[in-house]
Amino acid sequence: MKSHLPSRITTDIPGLEKILHGGFLPGRSYLVTGGPGTGKTTMGLHFLSAKPEGEQALLVSLGEADRNIRADAESIGMRLEGVVIIDLSPTTHTSGDGTYTLLEPWEAEPPNIRARIETAFPEGPPARVFIDALSQFRHLVPDAFQFRKQVMALLEYLTNAGSTLLFTSEQGSQADEDLQYLGDGILKLDNTEAGRSLSIVKFRGSGFAEGRHTVRLSDQGMSVFERLMPGEYSQPYVAESIPSGVAELDALCGGGVGRGSVTIISGPTGVGKTSLGVQFMREAASRGERSVIFSFEENLATIRHRCERVGIPLSEMIHDDSLAVEEVEPLRYTPDEFAWRVQHEVEQRGATMVMIDSLSGYRQSMRSDEVVTHAHALCRYLSNMGVTVLLINEVGSISGDDIRVTELGISYLADAVLLLRYIEVDGEMRKTIGMLKKRTGDFEKTLREFDITAEGLKVGEPLTGLRGILRGVPELGSNGFPRGTTCDGG
Repeated sequence: MKSHLPSRITTDIPGLEKILHGGFLPGRSYLVTGGPGTGKTTMGLHFLSAKPEGEQALLVSLGEADRNIRADAESIGMRLEGVVIIDLSPTTHTSGDGTYTLLEPWEAEPPNIRARIETAFPEGPPARVFIDALSQFRHLVPDAFQFRKQVMALLEYLTNAGSTLLFTSEQGSQADEDLQYLGDGILKLDNTEAGRSLSIVKFRGSGFAEGRHTVRLSDQGMSVFERLMPGEYSQPYVAESIPSGVAELDALCGGGVGRGSVTIISGPTGVGKTSLGVQFMREAASRGERSVIFSFEENLATIRHRCERVGIPLSEMIHDDSLAVEEVEPLRYTPDEFAWRVQHEVEQRGATMVMIDSLSGYRQSMRSDEVVTHAHALCRYLSNMGVTVLLINEVGSISGDDIRVTELGISYLADAVLLLRYIEVDGEMRKTIGMLKKRTGDFEKTLREFDITAEGLKVGEPLTGLRGILRGVPELGSNGFPRGTTCDGG
């Protein structure tokens, strides 16, 4: 047994160590299972290349030739210096008549893997060993009993010597089913229409992050994005109202929106939802706080132009780093990857306010069948971290009796709901704003007229005498507000 073993064996795969609560346990064996092209070999190459400088590692290949493995490693930026490769892959030869025959390097007898390792490492195997793919060995032994017997002996030899072993198998094969009972852990890789994922099925001797985690393969190799579990995150913060800087709007909201709360700003197209959200961020910037907009529908140039036309200095806020605007391309991220970007802004860059614009864009852009579940987890994480969340929601109807708050059915997540609506008064179309819900503190139960001008957002005095608001067709009663009432109360 090797002395002075580290407490954990790392792989240099971004995100994986966090899921494994630090890495692999030394002196254990782990099965990496999955279908073709799911990243099994890539994970093993990361494991080998992460060895400490000056140490050796071992790769036993039952599938790919030595030259192909090294070429594949270099293509993702890994140089397998110090890695000894025992090539037990099938080799192709041509017969005299030009036909091809498949011959094994061991010809009639299955390879004695242990003997080959002992020849390469007379003083004992290295600390890191990767066998790819051990399920191929099943075709070289007469029956399942001999397969299990020889594999168990090989795993015992390596782990007793202090080696940490990763071995792969093809998911769904009989050999794969047998191998799942032999190792100390199972890492399952999948590739479906929803994207690539990793699940930890078994991990003896340690806790781990449960669930399906997103995997990304690129020309830098593998990255893993942990599924967000909001209960694992919290940060103390002072519960207080976050004002907008518009006195009438703050009066309507009972002082503003709550820190660490989730507010849905809902309304039809063109009513001013994004501008209203940015107004809260403008006020936050004046207090030295940082905000982030994740825009799923509009690019930065459009948002900048619209905000600066109404007196919101977006360019100045971005220059001062009190605001960041991230354009999210459709279908680029899985929910786990997007959650990681949000976490980075909160935990690494100190964002205290996050706006998602919009919920419908989020739903259409995320490659997942569990969009509501992921949105729930993300909002709960942000609330636990004391971050104020603004969710922009566009309703399909401009008027009528359909006043659904969101199309996703996640209004239960909201601590507050601000409704922007169009109404018709004396043949004129006007905008109104009202608060439908606020869990903490009181608020006005009236509508106020809302307008966006070159000088900024304007909110009028409470409108009285309206009826039919909840039916979506507000109209004046006998004591309605007079024609000519302006948004700033004039």
